[in-house]
Amino acid sequence: MSKPARLYVIAAPSGAGKTTLVRALVTNNPELRFSISYTTRKKRRNEADGVDYLFVTKREFERLRERGELLESADVFDNLYGTSRAQVREHLDNGRSVVLEIDWQGAQQVRESMPECVSIFIMPPSLDELERRLRNRRTDSPEVIARRLRDARADMAHWDEFDHVIINDDLDQAVADLEAALGGEGTSTSTENVALRRAVSRIVT
Repeated sequence: MSKPARLYVIAAPSGAGKTTLVRALVTNNPELRFSISYTTRKKRRNEADGVDYLFVTKREFERLRERGELLESADVFDNLYGTSRAQVREHLDNGRSVVLEIDWQGAQQVRESMPECVSIFIMPPSLDELERRLRNRRTDSPEVIARRLRDARADMAHWDEFDHVIINDDLDQAVADLEAALGGEGTSTSTENVALRRAVSRIVT
């Protein structure tokens, strides 16, 4: 008997490697469906509309939100992001599990609407490593990087709201941990795991 379709919500501070992990997850598990978010931010050189994001104007975004077409929405770095309610519902109704790659604000909203979802927070191994990754991107000014680090600290304070936390130190291990969590076998990454809670506390304090 096949497993029922589930909604998986994955959040992380900027620079924790969430996008890389989610892409690896979907590549390894092609039966999963990745929900493409709406955003009002400008498209980067390596991004494609309808693949990475659904790029819309602020006015179009507000119209979607007013009509109740968004499962969640959030303001991140002065840009708006949101998830299509119809897109998620269609995948689930067709028996396809869905992965949402959103921020902690959006995750709160999804949990309120769909408490049966499985929520996962991606954590960097340390704040120093997070800063190194942000600088190595070479896409942001020092001022933006400083702001991202400040916001990351605030984001990471919400880790305990999630079902699982995955510390993204080694990519292969993090992907394996993520797949275990989706498969219902992620006891080592459960936020109820005492050893994990100690490890996380060392990162966020």
